[in-house]
Amino acid sequence: MKVLDRARGRGFDDVHVRFDQVYKSYDRQTEVITDLNLDIYRGEFLTMLGPSGSGKSTCLMMLAGFEDTSAGTIEINGQPVQDIPPHRRGIGMVFQNYALFPHMTVGRNLAFPLEVRNTPKDQREKRVKDVLDLVQLADFGDRKPDQLSGGQQQRVAIARALVFEPDLVLMDEPLGALDRRLREEMQYEIRRIQRQIGVTMVYVTHDQTEAMVLSDRIAVFRDGRIEQIADPVTMYEEPNHVFVSSFIGENNKLFGDILSISDNQVCEVDINGDTVQALKVGDVAEGEEVAISIRPERVIVDPQPDEIANTFDARVDDIVFLGDNLRLNLTVCGVPNFIVKIPNTAGHGAVLEGDSVRVGWATLDCRALAAE
Repeated sequence: MKVLDRARGRGFDDVHVRFDQVYKSYDRQTEVITDLNLDIYRGEFLTMLGPSGSGKSTCLMMLAGFEDTSAGTIEINGQPVQDIPPHRRGIGMVFQNYALFPHMTVGRNLAFPLEVRNTPKDQREKRVKDVLDLVQLADFGDRKPDQLSGGQQQRVAIARALVFEPDLVLMDEPLGALDRRLREEMQYEIRRIQRQIGVTMVYVTHDQTEAMVLSDRIAVFRDGRIEQIADPVTMYEEPNHVFVSSFIGENNKLFGDILSISDNQVCEVDINGDTVQALKVGDVAEGEEVAISIRPERVIVDPQPDEIANTFDARVDDIVFLGDNLRLNLTVCGVPNFIVKIPNTAGHGAVLEGDSVRVGWATLDCRALAAE
């Protein structure tokens, strides 16, 4: 089987890590992880994304060897690892708190993993130099951690995870302690490093934007299960569940009952007396309640006549200026808090708070998902 990342145009077909029917419970009653089956491919960047308590960090800790599985098997390179201690799994780890030795210089911090592996001195020096070049800290080897910025300390933590040349690196919320600007910078740095060396990375975060920037594939967790796994484009454009559609990006939801389903899988849905056409997703049938999902940027204000199938009268309840776009809060089909994003271009002032406007969206931009 070959997995293609549509967003990056890269293919993966060699399984590096496998979770096979993995369960985890701390009290033998409440399942933290339920029947997890997941293949992670060699050289890919996979992000485990989900809210707090969804089980993503527990999965990472089981893979690292810091937590035991309650049932099931985890394999690395085809070998079960349940009986292999963490230090023998050959995995690089990066944590949110950096975990650098404060009394050691950057160079000594990086050399330490090599020393415990009895790497000869000349090889240690070369690898430390190479990894400092990789994270763009070539001149910082003699500094102590407290002489570095937060972003620089995180680069050192990444370098330490890579210095002994593992083929698998795990990162648990590594950017959570950084401010927004540094966090965004480090996202692109991590992506650059991973692409440059081709190492398999498994990354845990609750930040959807971070997942979209970094990942070849994203696994969305909820209540110990994977709701959907896909590349960023598919995850955003084709969510299979209401939870996923809401957790990945901003989304409008309108609830109604299916009136009919055509042969080409287009539903007609009654929303407070208005009929919306939407693409059928999953196992839904006539008469059932569905959630209609529409991305704010896919909604057109004042569409041309007959341009799209779904057009409705709306009221502008609020307008928020966000720099490059305007966020309109509308009432549509009798439903308030319907969000539309329009570019900040000349003439946008024609839309004012309290106005009545016509809005619309294409059928293929509108998905009918089973209501939860």
